[in-house]
Amino acid sequence: MATPYVTDESGKYIAATQRPDGTWRKPRRVKDGYVPQEEVPVYENKYVKFFKSKPDLPPGMNPEDAAQARQQQQSGAEKQSDTAGLSKTAKRNMKRKEKRKQQSQQQQETAEDAKALSKELDGMKVTAEEEKRVSAEPEAADPMAAEKAKKMKNLRKKLRQVEELQQKVDSGELKNPSKEQLDKLGRAQALREELELLEGDL
Repeated sequence: MATPYVTDESGKYIAATQRPDGTWRKPRRVKDGYVPQEEVPVYENKYVKFFKSKPDLPPGMNPEDAAQARQQQQSGAEKQSDTAGLSKTAKRNMKRKEKRKQQSQQQQETAEDAKALSKELDGMKVTAEEEKRVSAEPEAADPMAAEKAKKMKNLRKKLRQVEELQQKVDSGELKNPSKEQLDKLGRAQALREELELLEGDL
């Protein structure tokens, strides 16, 4: 706001003004050439003046070309990665997060593979059980053959025991065999004949 000057026959002076509280300021005389503080222009050195007067574009450049170049620069800056303005620590943290994410994805994939494999194995177990059942079916179909096989197994076991006892007696390890042991030794021939009969039937 310009200072209100009043000029009359006594000279130039600043008119009386009212303060916000309602009181009045006295009119002040002004000497010739006086410039109030608020009207004094801000000092600028020659360099500031030169840069203010300098044009934005290089001499001879078309303003439309300059506008296109600015747009390309802005789009290029947007396309750059989000990490451009981040500190080293922030970039490192982002890399770690990405690494963890990749590791968790790999773990999920391996877990899925393991599940698929276990399903396949379950299927194979079922087939193995079926094979056992199929192999067991002939035995169930012919219970006589199963009984004979069981009896032959028992006879072989008894013969083994008799042979072991005979070896102990022959080597002198067992000098005085008991009555039961002698009975066992006496039954050896009968056991062999019975086993031969069963083997012949099969």
